[in-house]
Amino acid sequence: MQNSSAKEQSRDKKYFIATYGCQMNVYDSEVLAGHLEELGYSAAKNEEEADVLIINTCAVRKKAEEKVFSRLGMLRELKRKKPDMIIALWGCMVQQEGVARKIKERFNFIDLVSGPNALGRFPELLETAGSSEQTVFDLNLSGEREFLPIKRAKNFKAWVPISHGCNNFCSYCIVPYVRGPEKSRLPENVIAEVKELAQSGFKEITLLGQNVNSYGKDLQQKIDFADLLCKLDQLDNLPRIRFMTSHPRDFSEKTVRAIAEGKNICEHIHLPLQSGSDRILEKMNRGYTRSYYLELIDMIRKMIPGSSITTDIIVGFPGEDEEDFAMTMELMDKVRFDAAYIFVYSPRRGTKAAEMKNQVPAGVKRERVIQLNKLQSGIVLEKNRLLLGSIQEILVEGKSKTDKNMFTGRTRTNKIVHFPCSDNLLGKFVNVKIEEARAWNLIGIIN
Repeated sequence: MQNSSAKEQSRDKKYFIATYGCQMNVYDSEVLAGHLEELGYSAAKNEEEADVLIINTCAVRKKAEEKVFSRLGMLRELKRKKPDMIIALWGCMVQQEGVARKIKERFNFIDLVSGPNALGRFPELLETAGSSEQTVFDLNLSGEREFLPIKRAKNFKAWVPISHGCNNFCSYCIVPYVRGPEKSRLPENVIAEVKELAQSGFKEITLLGQNVNSYGKDLQQKIDFADLLCKLDQLDNLPRIRFMTSHPRDFSEKTVRAIAEGKNICEHIHLPLQSGSDRILEKMNRGYTRSYYLELIDMIRKMIPGSSITTDIIVGFPGEDEEDFAMTMELMDKVRFDAAYIFVYSPRRGTKAAEMKNQVPAGVKRERVIQLNKLQSGIVLEKNRLLLGSIQEILVEGKSKTDKNMFTGRTRTNKIVHFPCSDNLLGKFVNVKIEEARAWNLIGIIN
């Protein structure tokens, strides 16, 4: 930690953090902001007025990586104008094979390059980067993540990691290589963090993990994800508990029962399918079959009536033929997801899938994405129309990104709702009557 004189030097200085990728990255950025504010920095409105600029990166898809490198190219001129500015490249992307070398060769104006597990070391890294003429690198996959300062983006909803890293090694996924092996947080630390949030007036917390359902397997004490959910559900003054992401292979009946019986656990489950073809699922190393997934869906809907189920789909995985794709289409039509996030397969260097033969042509991938989106849009519109005239409890999250005259929020089942509202209701629950159904959201008025 920097000493008091260093903190004094940081006074009146500003920081800006640009975040790419998943909710875990958003949480990591909140911790980085917490460190900086503890050191005396305040948030800048844009990167031009910042004294410290952090780009928190994502490695899951090539497109996110390309966005970062494009942004770095534009930052070269900013660094020339402000040579004392510290520019840090943070997160998953920098852990990938060859990225550190590329930064050394093409972007040597970057002051600090660090992977996601160095959060606890950030103050020391920042101080070193500020006095070094060379780029400072920290690519260690281990690091302390408990009891770190945090600057929450909102004061009514929060992200709370329950584990870090991943042991699944799906053949297409880079996460285990860039975030390291799975490590569960101690339950008492998770409970203490959530309890403090509830006492501070937070209305909703979302538990995070690459696979929340494998929580506790690496701990000495006997506890699993369902146990943790039940303990958190017993806390006072916490109306909503969400979680993501789940792995179908580890999603137990015990967890479904915990959701069904919990008073504060939201009736929404994000359950990535990835493919409806057993042949492709095996190549992906997903560890379940089509029939197993359908049985799991059936169990959830029987035990939690009215719940919403959303999913992820990868289109164009190596070797995916028309029959494989048709099986995905058929399964999606059968399950009728409340939402599906459909992605084109993106080869990641170092993963097994990147070396597989029979890579699917880009044009074929695009056409399949169009077909799936068309199918899913119709399903969602049909399901959303069933909510017309109903009264939904909504947590007011902020202004709509598409209409400045509307606010936005979510139902317990994670349906996005837009409605006219006043600023003083931000962070509060309101009852909204649904008056219009669209494919990806609902429109209503406060009842």
